Amino acid sequence: MHRWLFIPLVSICLAAAVALPVPASGLPPAGKTLRIAFPPFPPFHWQNEQGNMAGLFFEILDEALRKRLGREVVWTAYPWVRCQENIKKGSEDAIITVPTAERLAYADTHHTPLYEKPLHIFTVANHPRLAEISAITTLADIKKLGLSTITYSGNGWHRDHVESLGISAQTTPILDNVWLMLRQRRGDLVLEWPGGARPYVQRLGLEGEIVDTGIVPAKMPFFLLIRKTFAGGELLRRFDETVAAMAADTTRASIVARYE
Repeated sequence: MHRWLFIPLVSICLAAAVALPVPASGLPPAGKTLRIAFPPFPPFHWQNEQGNMAGLFFEILDEALRKRLGREVVWTAYPWVRCQENIKKGSEDAIITVPTAERLAYADTHHTPLYEKPLHIFTVANHPRLAEISAITTLADIKKLGLSTITYSGNGWHRDHVESLGISAQTTPILDNVWLMLRQRRGDLVLEWPGGARPYVQRLGLEGEIVDTGIVPAKMPFFLLIRKTFAGGELLRRFDETVAAMAADTTRASIVARYE
């Protein structure tokens, strides 16, 4: 087992949006600028100390949209719930997330996932039922054991695949609190990708209190969603082909390897 302690992720709840224009490549622009709303969340997408965009999802989209398709993109930071609301009302054009029935009512997407995030089971190191937790293999096992989970507000995948099984879930709009609540035993488990936690663990030196069991009961596929009123059908078709090509030529794998 890997023992990691997690820390607050305050940046996810920035009150003010920060527009981050990404210049187009030498290719001619293929239509109007695409405005992507995102929650600051290393290592997926965030603004680094130099004020530039960085992250796993940013690099994949920058390669596909800007470099290969010649599309100009503007990235703007908001809290996650506001990202979704801005797509609905049309003040932004796209988000990176898991398609759900609710989201597909106002946005379109493509077929090939940007990335399938393996979700590990995390718990506290001193959990009295650690042996039982370590024997879990499926999400259904969590229900059978009567364990509860903690996640962030607006996690549609968690709602549709975890809570739909009857598993109790505590939610918080602040990512920091997911891990603080786990440490306080306000829930038993968190499902998360280790690569998304590592920067915080290393930065704060909080190893030891929270355990990565190494168990992967599910994977979360991420996609680009574009609001229906943008009329992005052709862009999504070309984007899907490009993502598939990046998977075939190992470009995507090279990007992912930098963050795992």
